Amino acid sequence: MKHIYFFLFSLLPYTILAKDPYPKNPNIDILNYKFEIHLNDTSDIIYGSADIALNIKDSEDRVRLDLISQGKDGMGMEVKKVTFNGSEVSYSHDNDVLLIETGVLEYSSRDIINVVYSGMPITGLIIGPNMHGDRTFFSDNWPNKARNWLPLVDHPYDKSTAEFVVIAPNHYQVISNGLLVEETNLNKELKKTHWKQSVPISCWLYALGVAEFAVDYVDYFEGKSIQTWVYKQDRDNGFYDFKIPTKHTMEFFSDYIGPFAYEKLANVQSNSVKGGMESATAIFYSDVSVTGDRSVRWRNVVIHEVAHQWFGNCVTEYDWDDVWLSEGFATYFTLMFREHAYGRDDFVNGLNDAKRLVYNHYKTDKESSIVHNNLKDMKNVLTYSLQYQKGAWVLHMLRNYVGEDNFRKGIRNYYKKYYNSTTTTNQFKTEMEVVSGMNLDIFFDQWLYKGGNMVLDGNWKFDEKKGRIEVNLNQVQNDGYLFEMPVELGISYNDKNLEKIQTIKLEKEKGRFYIASDSKPISIKIDPNTKLLAIWDFIEIK
Repeated sequence: MKHIYFFLFSLLPYTILAKDPYPKNPNIDILNYKFEIHLNDTSDIIYGSADIALNIKDSEDRVRLDLISQGKDGMGMEVKKVTFNGSEVSYSHDNDVLLIETGVLEYSSRDIINVVYSGMPITGLIIGPNMHGDRTFFSDNWPNKARNWLPLVDHPYDKSTAEFVVIAPNHYQVISNGLLVEETNLNKELKKTHWKQSVPISCWLYALGVAEFAVDYVDYFEGKSIQTWVYKQDRDNGFYDFKIPTKHTMEFFSDYIGPFAYEKLANVQSNSVKGGMESATAIFYSDVSVTGDRSVRWRNVVIHEVAHQWFGNCVTEYDWDDVWLSEGFATYFTLMFREHAYGRDDFVNGLNDAKRLVYNHYKTDKESSIVHNNLKDMKNVLTYSLQYQKGAWVLHMLRNYVGEDNFRKGIRNYYKKYYNSTTTTNQFKTEMEVVSGMNLDIFFDQWLYKGGNMVLDGNWKFDEKKGRIEVNLNQVQNDGYLFEMPVELGISYNDKNLEKIQTIKLEKEKGRFYIASDSKPISIKIDPNTKLLAIWDFIEIK
């Protein structure tokens, strides 16, 4: 879950892929970042050094990194020095872009650029008191705010390993991605903490939390540590709240989707997010998430953020246009876990809640699609009712459309193929077509690439002479879109059991269907098993 979004736009024309507003550069591949960050208690200025291991193609003559420039107010970052394999090189740092001139240099398969810099972060690293008044430092990189305090390629397409070495007053504990490889008291005042993430991830998933924590090593999942990090004042409540359901969710997702990709999983109380932030191996939750009563609301947030470790983190959207591959998937797999752990009614309740949000949004926005069309402004990257809730419903309908076995096989194949890599909506579609043998062009086009929602109006009557039920079902949405979808009708002949499911297919604006029947039903319901994202009025004509 994310809550604040913005985009700082800059580009190099010769490095951009066609019709893509983001500065992708296929000639440069970041292999590893090693950030050394110096923090203090006397000011909010950070002092940084970044060792960036990368591979540069011979045709490339400069390296572009994102780093917010220092403004007249003193906020932002100032670059002090840049070296290439130990030798100083020319650079420019303007308009939030750090350009490093490398054209006269000889490249190897793994070169090291070092950037020395300092400054006061505008955002991205939140420095200030937590709810208890204690000074803390927490990252908030979503979706492209890492550039406010780190020099990097601030885009999901370039995944790499990363390390954080933090020099900070020794009364703090430090949490970050991956595994802890060093913790040393340098003197009476300072401590060095080194975390290493050995699995490649996108930079918006980098995590850094520096606070006075209470730490609980809760359990292990397949030999990997499950941890809780909460403010020292919230030790008892936090340890209680986060003890479940993390391991149970990891077991379910690992069994249904594929293996957990990372070295550990920590649930971390922070003051940099308002809901949850799925940073790889170190999930951040709002400081008010600790309640001591294992509330259902925060339980569901935990499930959602753990699901992201599979979708969004391990399998990552190549471009923000396809952000639903992260949020829609995490939302739907949260519902799937809820069905597994808490029952069918909880699952259906979740689907119905999502439907209400979709149609509430639809009242004021009938045009927006789930997949963006070359997103220009990052403040529009996420709409909760679209990429989360409608995205989840698309997966639910797809599961029913292709069948349970095909859906699970397609999910597993997709996850395996793009494990620790990036992907697109079309690549997901291809995997589902392969396992199902179906052409899914229309399904994906109408639900993901176009706007609109299905609104139905209909009636039914029994014709005793002809021994049949006549059903009229029309699409009455006034948004200019029509859908082709199967619709289930639940036909009941007594008040105790639903005796018959009849599937009809809507293909046009108006539809008339005949169903053979020896007797008159007492009722007919649309979508009795909750498979269709639609709302309707449907009555009996007597």
